[in-house]
Amino acid sequence: MKRIGVAELKNNLSRNLRLVEGGEVIEITDHDRAIARIVPIETKTRLVIREPTRPFSEIASKRYPRLDADVDYVQLLLEDRRRR
Repeated sequence: MKRIGVAELKNNLSRNLRLVEGGEVIEITDHDRAIARIVPIETKTRLVIREPTRPFSEIASKRYPRLDADVDYVQLLLEDRRRR
């Protein structure tokens, strides 16, 4: 854990934030008294990569018929964006 004063943190903020992004924990001190700690955010992803259940060669030539739906795609996209 790296300990730095408030003045040093302000003077080198970008460099210190890159250290935190790289996994370093920084403790901020004011007159040698610890007042805060900057810790990296744990990045958890919901993405799970699984092995394929069958080889790609089995499905490479598969074609699906075009969907003929009576939908205004522009309107559908606009509705979706309004909800966000």
